[in-house]
Amino acid sequence: MLTRPAASFYRVDEALRAVAKHVQAGLHPSEVVTLALLFALKGVGNRAFYRWVSRDYRALFPRLPERTRPFRLFDQHHALTGLFLAEPTLLGVVDSYGIELIHPRREGRSASQIGRKGVSNQRWIVGGKLCFVLNHLGLIVDWACDTANVYDGASFQDVVERQADFMVIFADDGFAKTDWHPDNLKLCRRGEWNSRMIVETVLSMLTLVCHFKKVMHRAWAYFESRLAYTMALFNLLVQWDGIQVDEAGCVHFELAPFSL
Repeated sequence: MLTRPAASFYRVDEALRAVAKHVQAGLHPSEVVTLALLFALKGVGNRAFYRWVSRDYRALFPRLPERTRPFRLFDQHHALTGLFLAEPTLLGVVDSYGIELIHPRREGRSASQIGRKGVSNQRWIVGGKLCFVLNHLGLIVDWACDTANVYDGASFQDVVERQADFMVIFADDGFAKTDWHPDNLKLCRRGEWNSRMIVETVLSMLTLVCHFKKVMHRAWAYFESRLAYTMALFNLLVQWDGIQVDEAGCVHFELAPFSL
């Protein structure tokens, strides 16, 4: 029986079959993407992840390069994650999620700080903000990111407008803006259209399984690539055994069995 990393490798390889390997590259694109998805799932720092892969999965990746090289490759190949995004459906949900990069008390100590201070879950963080669109099955259709100090309705307009021809998107009051009223955006007050709670299910899975609430990247490009691989990872794993929908139309999926 295939281990889950090996099975993941097979599924990624099938999805990237048409992507050719560069003649001078040591790893195939599918190997790079598989390693990046495992990195997103493991939810640890670069050094800890490299030690784990080298110790337990060297047989799967015999040409694994020295420690820093894979993470540069992750950034170079992150555009391939677009192949794992879901198709839009008639109804969808948009929401944002704060991700801490450093502790607020360390704000301003480094000139190269990439995060900004903002409020997430009623507490201050210094980091970034992820905005994503889910379809009616809870799969990620599109996403964008910015620093944590931005206002959703001002910074993430493109995410909503890109789906204008395909989806009616429900959002909370954080996306309300006086001079911006796209036809496909429907604002919901607290307690309205409770199907939006699927967002909380998705976020809790990412927080508890992928340790996604706090990451340790110090360059914005690597932060963006981490988000891209996490979005692709979620779609890949929740569809592992197919999407389960009960008689009431509620979607049931899980991520915990894949925790590393």
